[in-house]
Amino acid sequence: MADHPWNILVLCTGNSARSILAEALFNALGGGRVRAFSAGSRPAGKVNPFALELLEEQGLDTAGLRSKSWDEFAAPGAPELDLVVTVCGNAAGETCPVWPGNFLRAHWGVDDPAAAEGSDEDKRAAFMKAYALLAERILTFLSLSFETMDRAELQKHLDEIGRAGAAAAVPAGLTFSHDHD
Repeated sequence: MADHPWNILVLCTGNSARSILAEALFNALGGGRVRAFSAGSRPAGKVNPFALELLEEQGLDTAGLRSKSWDEFAAPGAPELDLVVTVCGNAAGETCPVWPGNFLRAHWGVDDPAAAEGSDEDKRAAFMKAYALLAERILTFLSLSFETMDRAELQKHLDEIGRAGAAAAVPAGLTFSHDHD
């Protein structure tokens, strides 16, 4: 067993929606086994209000969530990372940031809910879809004995998680209060 929580950095471009959702989910669901952070290669400078609204409605802590540059994690005193997860989607032709270092990597692509168009309800639905997919993947990761797995076996699981769940349903216990149907 690791003698410290795993440090996980979730990266995307803007660090305003997907990576923020994943940071909050990892920290809420991780039971002290993980400590998650998020960052962007070109941070938006603010967290998307739909992301904050959804997290608050789900009862997740939003204190301290902010859009930040990945430069913070290259600075002296930054946490030593165990896993870097990219969440950039492929549908819009996004370029995923690459982070150098000797840690495990996973790509869990999610379409950007901040790019959703239409009514506020359409945007909320896009955020819920991203949230549900991230929650499913994070819960799958947390179900593993990742602290004691060998790197090759864990990398295989990380890759499988990234390929799974393209049409995620909301995991049990994680519901969106705007869903009245």
